[in-house]
Amino acid sequence: MTEKDRFERGNADSGESQNERRRPRSWTPNRERRVKSKKSFDKQKMDHLVEDKSPIYRGELDPRKKDPDRKPRSVSRSEEKVRQKAEALAENDPSLQARREPKITDFRDQFEKCDASPGRLAALYATQRVRRRNAFAQEVIESTIDRSRISPADRAFATLLTLGVVSTSGSLDEVINRCLASPRDIKPDVRDALRISTYEVIYLRKEPHAAVNQGVELVRAVAPSAAGLANAVLHRILTSAESFPFGDPTSSIGALALLYAFPTWLARRLIEDMGSAAAIELMRSANDQAPLFIHVNALQASDDEVISLFKEVGAELQPAESGGIAPAGCYRVSKARSLADGRIRRLFQQGKILVSDASAQAVAAAVLEGGAPESLLEVGAGRGTKTIMLQSMAYRLYGDQLNITSMDSHGFKAELLRDRARDYGVRIERIVTGNATRLDAILPDQTFDAVFIDAPCSGLGTLRRHQEIRWRITPERIDELVQTELALLKSAAGHVGAGGSIVYATCSVTYAENN
Repeated sequence: MTEKDRFERGNADSGESQNERRRPRSWTPNRERRVKSKKSFDKQKMDHLVEDKSPIYRGELDPRKKDPDRKPRSVSRSEEKVRQKAEALAENDPSLQARREPKITDFRDQFEKCDASPGRLAALYATQRVRRRNAFAQEVIESTIDRSRISPADRAFATLLTLGVVSTSGSLDEVINRCLASPRDIKPDVRDALRISTYEVIYLRKEPHAAVNQGVELVRAVAPSAAGLANAVLHRILTSAESFPFGDPTSSIGALALLYAFPTWLARRLIEDMGSAAAIELMRSANDQAPLFIHVNALQASDDEVISLFKEVGAELQPAESGGIAPAGCYRVSKARSLADGRIRRLFQQGKILVSDASAQAVAAAVLEGGAPESLLEVGAGRGTKTIMLQSMAYRLYGDQLNITSMDSHGFKAELLRDRARDYGVRIERIVTGNATRLDAILPDQTFDAVFIDAPCSGLGTLRRHQEIRWRITPERIDELVQTELALLKSAAGHVGAGGSIVYATCSVTYAENN
């Protein structure tokens, strides 16, 4: 019973006449119970929980009161371990956070009322998630756009916009900032919306009126009061687009960097490392759509089985190579959308195939070029993609798996590796977590026939798949990575047995990281 109920009941129990009781009377709560601040409110809640002052509920619904013999359900050790691991993975892995996104039925429900098209709203939602979670765009697309109920045409357009905006974001910001009086004052969500329309104008060369109109609606979706400002800014961007990239790309590195959407410092560094022609070709191809490759896990399936199933869903598998190496089990998929078919998804679930670039598969094949090592130390195992391919290729070549000791500096990745190894039928002798630059302390007096270092690097060799890297990496970070890579090599050299070998690999194109 509340204080107000007690007040009214007290009137009813008193000797007042019926007319007196009907007379309207005001109710004033006890001043001592009135909340004056958040601190007092929290204290009041705590007092209520600790002292159980509530006159309404005193635990009558507690199952143990209804049934005194009832025992609380105990959580098994394995269940608790799974829960803790899931929490740790989500906390440490932005990519996993992206994959756990809730399914969106209608993207209009995520924004203020506006007339933006479904594809553009989906792209705005995805680019916001990439920025806020520092996640990879492709993984956000798979967890949001690909799972939505918008039409296939809208999904394709949203994917195009999302990847395009993420890969050109720095250049888009330079164009936008030229048209703003105070660039720093613009809210991140508004900038996300402006980037989409600017990308349509500058890089897609969309019809100006439609791009501006939809741009205003996108801004209205996140900040209705800023729609007028957006209209003015987008018209200025239309005017400045005529002089983009604001210089001659053949003579200005700044203009060249803007044209291909690269930071100026990175464009200059690539030119210094590999020459103008090769650098320009790399920057141009970095904006192309990446082909899709898979690896057939020989431990769980045959190539013929997988090729036949892909044919059933209307896709062809073509043997692929990289850098003159043709890894066994490496295939290029003719239709990326075939991976959405339920029959192909089951191949992943059964551990029969996995997605991996041809260059990564070529690296795994290079480790085995000298024959099957009696023991192999893998440094930088990560989530175990190359571990799986190493064992699959070893089984193809030698009829058995290798004795691998896999190592990574992150504990949560080691847990992922252990789970994936089980799913793909891979045997791992030992999984070690620690700093590989100090192997003497972690693996004292232990040597291996071969050491494979999958070095931490800038990732600039994966720009077609991870477009956002070019805007996240810095010169200082590359210098730090070079020092770490050198320390790894020195540390690993002391753990190679007589006549053994070291295979060192990066997914970078910078001279400093590879020489």
